[in-house]
Amino acid sequence: MSDTTASLRHKLKSAGDLQSVVRTMKSLAASSIVQYEQSVRALGDYARTVELGLSVCFRDIGHADALIGAAKGTDAGVIGAVVFGSDQGLVGQFNDLVADHAVQTLEGLTEAPRDQSRNQLRVWAVGERVRARLADAGLPVVGLFNVPSSVAGITPLVGEILLETEAHQRQGELSALYLFYNRPTSAAVYTPVDQRLLPLDDAWRRSLAEAPWPTNNLPEVIGGEAGGGTGTLRALIREYLFVSLFRACAESLASENASRLAAMQRADKNIEDLLETLNGTFHRLRQSGIDAELFDVIAGFKALAEPRRSA
Repeated sequence: MSDTTASLRHKLKSAGDLQSVVRTMKSLAASSIVQYEQSVRALGDYARTVELGLSVCFRDIGHADALIGAAKGTDAGVIGAVVFGSDQGLVGQFNDLVADHAVQTLEGLTEAPRDQSRNQLRVWAVGERVRARLADAGLPVVGLFNVPSSVAGITPLVGEILLETEAHQRQGELSALYLFYNRPTSAAVYTPVDQRLLPLDDAWRRSLAEAPWPTNNLPEVIGGEAGGGTGTLRALIREYLFVSLFRACAESLASENASRLAAMQRADKNIEDLLETLNGTFHRLRQSGIDAELFDVIAGFKALAEPRRSA
């Protein structure tokens, strides 16, 4: 069925409205990327302070080994994983990439055959869409968290994750905890990464313990002789977990918006091409209509002029 000028006008209006929505989403995604990247940079100074505190505590090998040995002491052999994804669509392969990376990595960590490895895993998903992909892959998703819509929503989310995972740890159900998320690399490019939160990496602990103190004033753990050093270490480890989860969430959100920005840029380009095609078709059809009307007028004029010549 051929298009008419009326139908083409309707298509042009619909495409123009859609382009306005796409460009608005592009602007929102671009501003969100800046917001989350700034939050990660602002977190850097606090993370550095926490690491300096941990370096002091790790020099007291007795307290550190006692605490982290307790974290390793579970015989459950169950691995926990927190996978950051999205609740909304229009993000390209964002959820597929992080879900595939989580599935492949966790399969390599479990010692049981694939059909029995479900009993060795506890997976928490951040985002409904990534939860669906993890469930389709056969991973046991035991919890779901909503994706925050702004930087202000990241801290409450991190608190919920810490409470949930700590409850399983206290029950002796977790021997390790991993994070899976997308990390931005450049512009609209991101890559899936993973991080082991618990137990703390031995090489990382040693590097912190051996790192030189940045000033000439040597630090001291308050109350260390009375056993307060362990409490300080526990508090600093909790802050380290908070910083790691906050950074992972912020980088995941920046990657999500980068993916959405790239998708909206492709959509904007496609709409531009569609508008160009529709405008060309509309102008050709309109010109054809004008030409047809002119031919009718000329033919009518000739038909009226013929009887006069005959007379």
